[in-house]
Amino acid sequence: MARVISVEAERFPIAGIFTISRGSKTEAEVITVTISENGHVGRGECVPYKRYGETMDGVRAAIEAMRQRIASGIDRTALLAAMPAGAARNAIDCALWDLEAKLSGRTAADAMGAVSPKALETAYTLSLAEPEAMAAQARANASRPLLKVKIGGENDMARIRAVTQAAPQSRIILDANEGWTDDNIEANLAFAAEHGIALIEQPLPAGRDGILREIAHPVPICADESVHEAKDLDALAGLYDAVNIKLDKTGGLTEALRLRERARDLGFGIMVGCMVGTSLAMAPAVLLAQGADFVDLDGPLLLARDREPGLVYRGSLVSPPDPALWG
Repeated sequence: MARVISVEAERFPIAGIFTISRGSKTEAEVITVTISENGHVGRGECVPYKRYGETMDGVRAAIEAMRQRIASGIDRTALLAAMPAGAARNAIDCALWDLEAKLSGRTAADAMGAVSPKALETAYTLSLAEPEAMAAQARANASRPLLKVKIGGENDMARIRAVTQAAPQSRIILDANEGWTDDNIEANLAFAAEHGIALIEQPLPAGRDGILREIAHPVPICADESVHEAKDLDALAGLYDAVNIKLDKTGGLTEALRLRERARDLGFGIMVGCMVGTSLAMAPAVLLAQGADFVDLDGPLLLARDREPGLVYRGSLVSPPDPALWG
């Protein structure tokens, strides 16, 4: 029986406004792929990302271009060769993982070797704003054990000081989203170290980060925009201490598992992150993140409403997905 494929664009309002160094957004725009076969249904969600030249229409067109091959039974390995990494491949790959689980009666966690997956402590993201506003965000979330703080502009030292004072018990990740420069990175790193920061994500623009090989890392530095697939890792050795694996960058769980394995072999720390999406996008990432050093899968916590059924969040703990959602 041939597979039946549907592709749907959906929008989910964000609670307030989500701001990073590149701009603001008030809703999460996602594309959902559904693949049905023999009465079983698999689903995957992706978030097209403008930073990587993606649009809702472009990603949808890329998925539609694969419709015949999906219907004809393409598997996940062949999909890696048929499509480039990115959001479109992610939605299809995750839908195929889900479909395989439903058809086989074996959970995706079992298939990927995530034995008895556990609830994970996720970071909670604070939007970029003026220091006083960021301090207010930090105070409101000071009970959370791990905060991820968006920075990457003028006055970042004041932001770091404001947030660490407002949430003194929380571990803090700084995410500069490529917003620092060769001129300010050393001073910013030193200041972050003085304030006990745990990790700094992508301080410099991808491809313009060579100085990281020459300067001290008083705080571990994590690649985000600089790493998409496993093949990217060799060039990052000596520049970065950790890598942020996101399914929308890797083009799905299949490549993400390869990236994670290769990163561990090379001695990188592992962070598993997300775009702002629903629980359907986070579900496979929760399984990928088992054993990770840092987990940043708070997308649904930033939304005004999530899809149903969703992941279960208790404070900053996110539980593995129920098969009714995914896997």
